[in-house]
Amino acid sequence: MSTEDISYKVSVNGYDFSFTKKEIDELDFVKTSNHEFHIIRGNQSITARVEPSSNDKKINVGIAGETFQVEIRDKLDQVLEKMGFGSAANKVLKDIKAPMPGLVLEIAVVEGQEMNDGDKIAILEAMKMENSIMIHGKAVIKKILVSAGQAVDKGQVLVELE
Repeated sequence: MSTEDISYKVSVNGYDFSFTKKEIDELDFVKTSNHEFHIIRGNQSITARVEPSSNDKKINVGIAGETFQVEIRDKLDQVLEKMGFGSAANKVLKDIKAPMPGLVLEIAVVEGQEMNDGDKIAILEAMKMENSIMIHGKAVIKKILVSAGQAVDKGQVLVELE
């Protein structure tokens, strides 16, 4: 496996996202002040304010007036989760909500489908970045409430679970 194929995981407001080293390398970061960064991806320019939180594995990121709590999971955290030692494996979910406003690019599930921790539910485009929305724990897809091409608001229910 090349280093460009390495996948990273972060949790934003309780929703998992994954991305590759190649995607990170395509971003242009410039630190503009103590806690602010200017980020360029393709033709898009973003200013982000990054503040540490009380937990050393979490940070608060402010973009366009919205604040997101980002949890960074290292390789050990990911291995422990796969072994069932993470709290996500035991969590009972009722629905999956959009972690931020955006455009649904893909729904990767069908009603009645059994899901396991880490399975992809949808791809949401927000600020020109594609974000995979994954499930925490185990569940069955009860009802899909959105479709590809639909704009969604932060907190809008995308999928109901049983």
